[in-house]
Amino acid sequence: MQPTGVLETAKSTSPLQALLTYGQSMWLDYIRRDLITGGKLKTMIEEDGLRGMTSNPSIFEKAIGESSLYDDILKSLASRNDLDTTARYEQIAIRDIQDAADVLRPVYESSKFRDGYVSLEVSPLLALKTQETIDEARRLWKAVNRENVMIKIPGTAEGLPAIRQAIGEGININVTLLFSQEVYEKVAEAYIAGLEDLSKRGGNLKTIASVASFFISRIDSLVDSIINEKLKAVSNGQQEAMLKSLLGKVAIANGKLTYLRYQRLFSGPRWQALAAQGAQTQRVLWASTSTKNPAYRDVMYVEELIGPDTVNTMPPATIDAFRDHGKLRNSLIEDVAGAQNVMDNLARTGISIKEVTAKLTDDGVKLFADAFHKLLAAVEKSTQLKGKTA
Repeated sequence: MQPTGVLETAKSTSPLQALLTYGQSMWLDYIRRDLITGGKLKTMIEEDGLRGMTSNPSIFEKAIGESSLYDDILKSLASRNDLDTTARYEQIAIRDIQDAADVLRPVYESSKFRDGYVSLEVSPLLALKTQETIDEARRLWKAVNRENVMIKIPGTAEGLPAIRQAIGEGININVTLLFSQEVYEKVAEAYIAGLEDLSKRGGNLKTIASVASFFISRIDSLVDSIINEKLKAVSNGQQEAMLKSLLGKVAIANGKLTYLRYQRLFSGPRWQALAAQGAQTQRVLWASTSTKNPAYRDVMYVEELIGPDTVNTMPPATIDAFRDHGKLRNSLIEDVAGAQNVMDNLARTGISIKEVTAKLTDDGVKLFADAFHKLLAAVEKSTQLKGKTA
């Protein structure tokens, strides 16, 4: 049975396809076995212009725990006493990642290694452990054994050296859990330094790719909740108006200003020296782009962040919504002064974006770890059930 909002048939002229004419690649933030085996992934590539995929433990937990699509592999794993629960999960995930990567291989080749990637995350339990993250990134990269895979590493302080090391070894990296402009800049620096390390080792820069996954809607969810609390206590009309003017505006403003940093970082002599060797920029990938607040337009976080050299990874419901009624314009470079004004006004209200993004990062690490524990519990339960019926 197909979940609501999942991968409806594309219309003949889709706004999703048109995103590429603005320089933006649409990726799917979802993976499930039938998407690959039933031909839907191939259809989306052909009809919607799909260019890549991202996965995470929460997505896999739902896929495994809420369907019978993995019964075959769960039965085969039930007798594998040599594998612990994490290893069993990896067997399941790697099969899906490999198969999806194979379907996306033509995109990878035709885009000259720019698109066509599938992402697999290192264990979220390692988010604050540098060496363990490096070791796991190497291991997963080798296990998947596909050139068009990206290993996901969180952009924590401990993750930054791991990102540089992995890039320097020629491993494609999707840097996840980014909220802060300042942290984004450190991530881009880690990528550039990693490419320089790879160049010194004589590596091929042309085939290395990375994205910096910048989370959007979670910022508005937290900032709006803080604003609404402040509105309960405010008595000054001018203050009230300023607070209300910021509702639903901060995440997009933060994204636009991050993109400005991207443009600055990937220009100038240092970057040009790498570009001359065939290096490609580390694109900003807009993540968490489903709208959480029903009062806001359901495709807001797609429509307002369209621009060159970017990726938007969308869950199925957002893809269906944008296909149906998405409107296109080069919005990302529009009214950048207004975006700065939003951030300045936020500071004037006493809300610290630095504190907001730090909290979201800490919460994100915990949420990802919780999802991973749920995933392992789902794998363990399903393996035991299939073992009894085998």
